[in-house]
Amino acid sequence: MTGVEARVTGVEARVTGVEARVTGGQRDIFLVSNSVDEMGGVTSWSHHMARLFTERGHRVHVIGITTPEDPHDLGELPYPTTRLYDGQPPAPGRARDASMRDRAARLTRLFVAARPGGVVIVTQVWAMEWVKLADTTGLTVIGMSHESYETSKASSRFRRVLKHYRDVDRMLVLTREDADRWITEGLDNTSFIPNAVPWLPDTPSPRTEKSVISIGRLSDEKGVDMLLDTWSEVAPRHPDWTLKIYGSGEDEELLRKQCTALGLDASVRWMGRTNDVPGALRAGSVFALSSRGEGFPLALMEAMAMAVPCAAFDCAPGVHEIIDDGEDGLLARPGNTAELARKLDQLMSDRALRDRMGERARENIRRYGADEITDSWERLFTFLER
Repeated sequence: MTGVEARVTGVEARVTGVEARVTGGQRDIFLVSNSVDEMGGVTSWSHHMARLFTERGHRVHVIGITTPEDPHDLGELPYPTTRLYDGQPPAPGRARDASMRDRAARLTRLFVAARPGGVVIVTQVWAMEWVKLADTTGLTVIGMSHESYETSKASSRFRRVLKHYRDVDRMLVLTREDADRWITEGLDNTSFIPNAVPWLPDTPSPRTEKSVISIGRLSDEKGVDMLLDTWSEVAPRHPDWTLKIYGSGEDEELLRKQCTALGLDASVRWMGRTNDVPGALRAGSVFALSSRGEGFPLALMEAMAMAVPCAAFDCAPGVHEIIDDGEDGLLARPGNTAELARKLDQLMSDRALRDRMGERARENIRRYGADEITDSWERLFTFLER
């Protein structure tokens, strides 16, 4: 390429001195996840990217391995979806092995119909166990981890990532810091692309309602138990404020009992699942993220896009990449509820601080805009096809 230096580094494929959107052609893109219709960040990410790829003219197919007991209503979609199991696969054993081969054959039938340049994006390593049994000849295969390296290493997924992603065309994580950690484990095919902010609303939160918002599954990973402990320190100093907890999950009964035991029932509202995240955030002035582990949390990005300042546990590289501590949000050491309580107290006590950080957050989160992130994906597709 005479006179032009091409360089690929992690998330980026840049052509020096040229400002142009990559034109890699229309592709068949398969997004394969554990499920297509369960509540959760990976599912939300999959459908967000499916829409963005569809808008670019790609032919997208979203595939899930299982069907949850309580599937999320997806509404009308501009692309097809496939569920390999009506429910869960059989327990480990001969029946499961046979069923996996059968479902992998179904994947093969979908994959062989792809046009040249097709891409399979496996968003969760468990789903990769089925994709590995299918014929992906002629396709680019990308294996993703949507959690931090540390969270993965503390789980059974760590060994699966090392086993199943070693030979894919690209192992993809969400931050440079996590990519470097996986490379030290021998996965030198690793790079990163951050999540895209789901939306950039024209009308942000007015930050007038005295409410702290939490959005996420009611599970151990999301740390709502620690948020309740935090709130027990904050609430007495702010009796006119309310904590609104959006989400559902397996820990809901235990969390409600904890809330009662802490004497917080008067100041905590259990909002359940919501399909209107912008509306939920407009009704709040502060956002709290109390997770034990994260990847590149969409809920945090959504709050910042809505100009709601955030106080969060610094539980993953993605969190401190999104939040510039002290500028557009506040970070506390992971699991330190007293410190998180102090950060929440700062924001709840100072309207000027909330407004300043909220507006900075809304501006700064634009660096993860949909066009920029989709461009990065298309550059990666073109690079891997060479």
